[in-house]
Amino acid sequence: MLSKLHSFGVSGIDGYLVTVETHVSGGLPAFDIVGLGDNAVKESRERVRSAIKNNNYSYPSSRITVNLAPADIRKSGAVFDVPIMLGILECTNSVPEISDRFAFAGELSLDGYIRGINGALSMALCAKENGITHLFLPAENANEASVVKGINVYAIEHISQIVGFLKGCSELLPHTYFSTKSEETFLDFMDVKGQEEAKRALEIAASGLHNICLSGPPGSGKSMLAKRLPSIMPPLTLDEAIETTKIYSMAGLLDKNSGLVTQRPFRSPHHSVSTAALTGGGQSAKPGEISLAHNGVLFLDELPEFHRDALEALRAPLEDNKVVVARASQTHTYPSNIMLVGAMNPCPCGYLGDDFHPCTCSANQIERYKSKLSGPLMDRIDIYVNVAGVKYEELAGDDCLGESSADILKRVIIARRMQQKRFEGTNITSNATIPPSHIKEMCRTTKAAQNVLEKAFKSMGLSARSYDKILKVARTIADLEQSAMIEELHMLEAVQYRNFDRKY
Repeated sequence: MLSKLHSFGVSGIDGYLVTVETHVSGGLPAFDIVGLGDNAVKESRERVRSAIKNNNYSYPSSRITVNLAPADIRKSGAVFDVPIMLGILECTNSVPEISDRFAFAGELSLDGYIRGINGALSMALCAKENGITHLFLPAENANEASVVKGINVYAIEHISQIVGFLKGCSELLPHTYFSTKSEETFLDFMDVKGQEEAKRALEIAASGLHNICLSGPPGSGKSMLAKRLPSIMPPLTLDEAIETTKIYSMAGLLDKNSGLVTQRPFRSPHHSVSTAALTGGGQSAKPGEISLAHNGVLFLDELPEFHRDALEALRAPLEDNKVVVARASQTHTYPSNIMLVGAMNPCPCGYLGDDFHPCTCSANQIERYKSKLSGPLMDRIDIYVNVAGVKYEELAGDDCLGESSADILKRVIIARRMQQKRFEGTNITSNATIPPSHIKEMCRTTKAAQNVLEKAFKSMGLSARSYDKILKVARTIADLEQSAMIEELHMLEAVQYRNFDRKY
């Protein structure tokens, strides 16, 4: 008596097909699960046995062998409980032969109720790729999976629903996707008084998804500005929403009955965060903060206070837009196309260059403080802007309200539409991700703008990476002005954002 059912595993954020083979044979009673499963997979034996007996199904007093193929890929979690149980029921003729167009995933409780799992959206996408037409998932995961068109997703709360459906005793209707988008209230730039230069820099960063660093004295509004970034971020495209949802689903961060993630992520870890928590890893190689911020913002407040090794681990992901988490038994790749936003003080006391407070730091203290951030890391930041203290007149004035986030967002969306048209037919998503091979084609400059860049390159001792980043930022500034060419003024503004060693 042999049964073969389809289920899924998840590697990184991508699902892969797993064949659950169940064999019931003569011999002393035993229950073995093979196929390189972790402890949660092996413990499935007890959950399945109890669920079968507590629902009065036939449990064979024979030798049961379950193989999870392919056997050379490590499998984790309790997602195979349901297909293992159904395989046993099929072998004992408690249910009819199950179609190879059906697939199952879910964790069993001891009384047969089905608990939610991680990675349901990735499984649904894999099911569609492999010709699966009927996918049975826990009820709390059905909504996120049903966004995939072309397959029927069934929301299951108890194993008896599947058994009744397979025996023809009851009817199951496919789950219909419903949007769970809520009206989220963002902090508004209108509340920020003064800081026009910083607001302009953040608008440019949001338009092209450029990395940015805000430097200034305590209380100047660096964190206040950064936390308002989500209010001017362009909306997620469908592909970006699906990819972001896959990450959150895999990490177990989606709420019950959630649909697609519709807002760009904004992650702000504490400066004590470990390297593994920031980039991904741990025993189960979970995605880290840099992947949870994929297609959104990773805000690192008090940037120099982060552990040096954690910051240095960001260098490759910022360049490659992906993180490779390698462990002895598995290697996972997570996307990390992020907009990095850093905030820092210019010196240990925070008042270097401030007009109102004298700096009390020695030259050596300032040098040690700045050396916490390596040159290669800072070279990967596109825009560097000084956030000066706000004057009394700006705070107390009656007409000091700034421009609203809604007005800024309109310009950002226009710039993004120009980029989408420019990148049509390519894998490029924003100006910040233009590869070197496309720089010349997509960042066309006037002769005057090229002269500005040449002078800046020679006088500032810029690297090749800095050269590319200035062109990308200038391209975004031109997009905000709806200009097809990068003009001289666009280039001048872009160059000033590369001056990391500004003297106060």
